[in-house]
Amino acid sequence: MNRRHLLLLSASLVALAGCKPAATPGAKPVLRFGHFPNITHVQGLVAHALSRQGKGWYESRLGVEIQWYTYNAGPSATEAIFARSLDVTYVGPSPTLNAYAKSKGSEMRVLAGAANGGSSLVVRPAANINSPADFRGKKVATPQLGNTQDVQARAWLANQGFNITLTGGDVTVLPIQNADQLAMFTKGEIDAVWTAEPWVTRLELEANGKIFLDDKETNVTLLVSSAKFVKDQPDLAKKLVAAHKELTAWIKANPKEVRELLKYELKAETNSEPKDALLDKALGRVVLTDEISRSSLDTMVQSAQKAGFLKDIPDLTQLIPSL
Repeated sequence: MNRRHLLLLSASLVALAGCKPAATPGAKPVLRFGHFPNITHVQGLVAHALSRQGKGWYESRLGVEIQWYTYNAGPSATEAIFARSLDVTYVGPSPTLNAYAKSKGSEMRVLAGAANGGSSLVVRPAANINSPADFRGKKVATPQLGNTQDVQARAWLANQGFNITLTGGDVTVLPIQNADQLAMFTKGEIDAVWTAEPWVTRLELEANGKIFLDDKETNVTLLVSSAKFVKDQPDLAKKLVAAHKELTAWIKANPKEVRELLKYELKAETNSEPKDALLDKALGRVVLTDEISRSSLDTMVQSAQKAGFLKDIPDLTQLIPSL
């Protein structure tokens, strides 16, 4: 090859390297959206069901394509945000705060509240747990290490005077996926579970579990996004918050239709359609809200520090952007 041909080839390669694939004409932007198969994530379940049925709630209001992702618990969802594979998710406060602290405030933004309450500490009758002191030597399951219920359980047990470590202590706290907790609880392999709905009610109805402690105050579910989403697409973030608030109000006003959508979506995600009795009881423990409770977040920070998950955390001001 002579010099002239070599130069022409080099120039062509440089030009090609600078080219980007052409966007598909008419393609909508994509919003990657997460939630859990929990009743405390009612908005996510309902919106996901409507997407499956071609009646997309967020799609019609935001003008984007929604790609849905489901997770067992919060740490998995926040890791997906860190990995830039998720834009927005319904998630609990503890993983949100932990990720915010881990990133020194540069990641995670809370856009709105979603639900309060809906989680409980359930005990197995045969375990003979009648007072806090009876937890000594027992095994308590939570959905995932560092998730909201895991932090609450560890902090509460520590407040009762128990020495709690990641591997044991006076009470053994075992992170176990929700679906596995029920079978282990029934077999007597664990003595108690701190989890969220619908698993609380399933433990009651299917395994004769007894509520030892009912959490009605925690802002248990938040609508959270990556910091990049808020920075790069502030108008879309505002529309998302407005659509979420509208969805929350619609869910409150349409209980019968919502129940059917929940049954449809939970069957699609878990291969099991919940019974009406379970939904009625579980929904009765969840208070839907679009408000962010700063006091609940502050309490969760204290619990996470008590449980040993947080040492230092930046001021929460930039966690909650002004939209």
